[in-house]
Amino acid sequence: MKRLLLLVILVLTLTAPASMQAPVAHVGGYDVLIRNGRVLDGSGNPWLAADIGIRGGRIVDMGRLGNATATRVIDAHGLTVSPGFIDVHSHSSEGLAGSLKEGRQLLAQGLTTVMINPDGGGTIDLKAQRGGFEQRGIGVNVALYVPHGSIRREVIGMADRAPTSAELDLMVALARNGMEAGGIGLSSGLYYAPGSYAKTEEVIALAKVVGEMGGVYESHVRDEADYNVGVVAAVQEVIRISEEGHLPGIVAHMKALGPASWGLSMALVEKIKQARDRGVEVYADQYPYDASGTGIVGALIPRWAEVGGRAELVKRIQGPDHDRLAADIRRNFERRGGPDKLVISRYGANPALEGQSLAQVAKAMGKPADETAMDLLLKGDAGLVSFNMSESDIELIMRQPFTMTCTDGDLVPFGQGKPHPRGNAAFARKIRVYVNERGTIDLPFAVRSMTSLPASVFGLKDRGVLRPGAWADVLVFDPAKVRDAATYLEPHHLSEGMEYVLVNGVIEKEANTFTGKLGGRVVTPDRR
Repeated sequence: MKRLLLLVILVLTLTAPASMQAPVAHVGGYDVLIRNGRVLDGSGNPWLAADIGIRGGRIVDMGRLGNATATRVIDAHGLTVSPGFIDVHSHSSEGLAGSLKEGRQLLAQGLTTVMINPDGGGTIDLKAQRGGFEQRGIGVNVALYVPHGSIRREVIGMADRAPTSAELDLMVALARNGMEAGGIGLSSGLYYAPGSYAKTEEVIALAKVVGEMGGVYESHVRDEADYNVGVVAAVQEVIRISEEGHLPGIVAHMKALGPASWGLSMALVEKIKQARDRGVEVYADQYPYDASGTGIVGALIPRWAEVGGRAELVKRIQGPDHDRLAADIRRNFERRGGPDKLVISRYGANPALEGQSLAQVAKAMGKPADETAMDLLLKGDAGLVSFNMSESDIELIMRQPFTMTCTDGDLVPFGQGKPHPRGNAAFARKIRVYVNERGTIDLPFAVRSMTSLPASVFGLKDRGVLRPGAWADVLVFDPAKVRDAATYLEPHHLSEGMEYVLVNGVIEKEANTFTGKLGGRVVTPDRR
């Protein structure tokens, strides 16, 4: 009987949760010890009380760590501890490769990993890109997409035609090279030229080799409104590419753009649910704003006018195609709610126009808005913030368990232009507005969408979670104080509320101080 009682006690001890077990044994001290925190491990479960011991860039112990010692002890009493956030769609590559390599705008909103080369854009030489980051150092982890649009441009330029058999073989080989250099998957921008000139079968051919090598497929879909095939058919195209390419598919920054498409989020969600029910692995990502960001070309110029590149576009603006182009621009204004809904965020030819709507600029120039847009284009493309989404669509998409979080933002030097604030604030805004103020989702659900969900989708086995053995990408913060300080009018302000940000065990942010220790790495997936 006594032996049986001892056995029962032993079993109960071994199976008790971490917060109830005796102090975890450890050898020597830790590099960093986070004590007394409310730990959200990234799974979506409620918080639990635990200490976290970090050594050599990884979490080595979690639980009640008793009298453990460390080089640095962080008291997280009353604060939340979570995995670092993962941005699955980021345009921060140029900034991180230059003077903004610390990634302060990213760290301030809790980002410790960003996926770059989205929308089918960016370099096709991932080996050189990776080597540059590793040589210069970075403040956050980066993962690299293989960009379909750039591959197509390299092989057949801006031609609106299918590739020859030899050209397609070369495109497939370039995709393979990118994956061998550490790519996480294939990105496409089928809305933008030259990606828009590709047929679905072309993308599937590249997706197959990427899928064989353990990658994913993420796409700025062919249509987010009713420009061509319509947003529902565009999402269905992602599902088809995922299914026939045998790899996870992701609808990038999913939305229903423009008044004519509002409410279609229900159809988009249903399409993905049906696909998943029959075994197709499809996801979405999203930034929590009612405005998107693009350029005059992306928002207003029909793709037929871009065939052959910028020189040909200029000829069409100035030549016999002018009236046809103007009519298409007017229809595209309607799709986006009118020229008053399009605000210039960047215009190198005349920065004084930044912050003004196209309607305001047209009035000042004394010209129709379509003519104004073409006049501006003759001096160079202009960035736009486009107010075109409904909150009910945003919230429905956000509540889905397959939806991840992204910024879709640039890393812009302070004071340069009036960029969309999402690059500085998307993750903080999701917590402030949709968790704290509206209760659209709860904090564990939000953190999961920012951490373990993307890590599992992309095969980053030891990231996005808090557990022994995982890389120590860790946040310490008060959820009630997290705030997106960046606004549309003043977009350069850093987000607030992240008390500590650790990247691979290195403290990159402490209170309002950035350490500049550059603990980031280029991360690659664990091949499936």
